[in-house]
Amino acid sequence: MLPRLLAPLVAGATYARLLHLLVGWIFAGVVLLVYPGTYQKSLGEILAGAVWLDTVLLALVALIPAARRAEGVQARLLLVPDREEDIAVEPSRTWADRRRTAGWLIGRVVLGSVIGFAMVWGLTPAFNLLTGPHALCYLPLAPALAIGYGWLVVWAGRLQLVMAARLLGPSPAERLADAELRAERLLERNRLARELHDSIGHALTVTVLQAGAAREVGDPAFVAKALEVIEETGRQAMEDLERTLVLLRESPAGAAGGAATEQPGVDQLPVLFDTARAAGSQVEALVDLSEGKLPGVLSRESYRIVQEGVTNALKYAPGEPISIRIGVRGGQLELRCANAMSAGGGVAARNPAAGARKGGKGLRGIRERATLLGGEATAGASQDCSGEWVLHVRLPLRLGS
Repeated sequence: MLPRLLAPLVAGATYARLLHLLVGWIFAGVVLLVYPGTYQKSLGEILAGAVWLDTVLLALVALIPAARRAEGVQARLLLVPDREEDIAVEPSRTWADRRRTAGWLIGRVVLGSVIGFAMVWGLTPAFNLLTGPHALCYLPLAPALAIGYGWLVVWAGRLQLVMAARLLGPSPAERLADAELRAERLLERNRLARELHDSIGHALTVTVLQAGAAREVGDPAFVAKALEVIEETGRQAMEDLERTLVLLRESPAGAAGGAATEQPGVDQLPVLFDTARAAGSQVEALVDLSEGKLPGVLSRESYRIVQEGVTNALKYAPGEPISIRIGVRGGQLELRCANAMSAGGGVAARNPAAGARKGGKGLRGIRERATLLGGEATAGASQDCSGEWVLHVRLPLRLGS
């Protein structure tokens, strides 16, 4: 019990907050000495003259946009909040911010003055009693007085921290902007994660298949071709990785590097199909698109979707034919990737209604891409008993429609 009672009295935060309180009291004292002064005036006259002048001066200071930022920085430093983001360090942008800043400045000076005068008017009589002729009689009260004054300072500091969080905390507009920024950063991280999963996953799948086939076949010509495919696939993966790293660094100079940050679009699909053919799967592709008809973002996302579909086909049904259909129908871009499920294709092959394949991160990424573009994606065993696994994606040509 006693340690809990005394712990706040010896905490560094308590004395930092006391310093913050006394700064407000010092401001009020300086103004009081300048006007109305204290010579031959009663306490009522002094306060009547000083209060309105302090209020006007503080209200004028609150009109300066940088005043809110300065007060926020000082409050973070001396009030020691549990979470610094509870106290904003942004300049005033609206009249509501200026009103809240004025309320904070006035409240800070009032609370600091009350604590300052309480210390002077309270500690002076206590000191006189403890040093007077009857000091021995009052000496037992000294610990209680010290603890009482200490807790007065503790509660005043906590009250000032609450005031700072309410009056200097982020405004609703700032909170909304911060939430939007966090959401944008989260979406960007998810997008980069999908980019890495799709590009690197495809490269690794092709590399493993080529290496395994070269070991099994043993034909020098086939081995040379397999090594060539592995080299080209690895080079493409390195380029994708470099593009992603540039985005992660958020470097304007790096972003201006032209081809280093240019992402592949539907025009690069023939290269993707050739890579799949080199991995041992026959690819039949029908791409019916008018030149320059797809917006850039739709072209890039479509490439990644088809890439993930081909990667899944190579991974779960190696050597099986892959059928790709891409076209525009009814104002929508339709992507269809189908492949025959191999006899050893796992659960999906034994039970066509078994749902998604293992490693569902790729399919989840496809659905996320489609949703962000206002479209939809489905994947699963064909319902016509053809023994095919079908990925079907529809994306609106007018984004957001």
